[in-house]
Amino acid sequence: MTFQRNTRQRRVILEELRKLTSHPTAVELHDIVQRSLPRISLGTVYRNLELLTQMGVIQKLEVSGSEARFDGNPAQHCHVRCVRCGRVDDLHEVPDHPVKGEFREADGYEILDCRLAFTGVCPRCRRRRNEHAEPENPGCF
Repeated sequence: MTFQRNTRQRRVILEELRKLTSHPTAVELHDIVQRSLPRISLGTVYRNLELLTQMGVIQKLEVSGSEARFDGNPAQHCHVRCVRCGRVDDLHEVPDHPVKGEFREADGYEILDCRLAFTGVCPRCRRRRNEHAEPENPGCF
């Protein structure tokens, strides 16, 4: 993929993001990118993530009440966010997507895209919850 006025910083940011499946925040990605580019600023990472999002090369995942996360896979797909730890994962087992890339109309709008948001409890948090759960008392109602 070539970019107008491509910079080494932007290339490294994109390469590192595409290696991850964790959907990092800008701060988390900055920490990773600094291993290759020790002098890169957090502001530079933010600016490049915004530019890559506008270019359609990556996705910016914005969930109300939480910090934006970034996905190196720009293809339309669903995500699930853990309500306990904030972890975000791709969701692979999803019923047919309501739009499927087709442009439809609804209430006078031309629908261009649809983002389905799932929330749940991730496997790690479920294990922790189950490990710390009180034993059930079958005599209580």
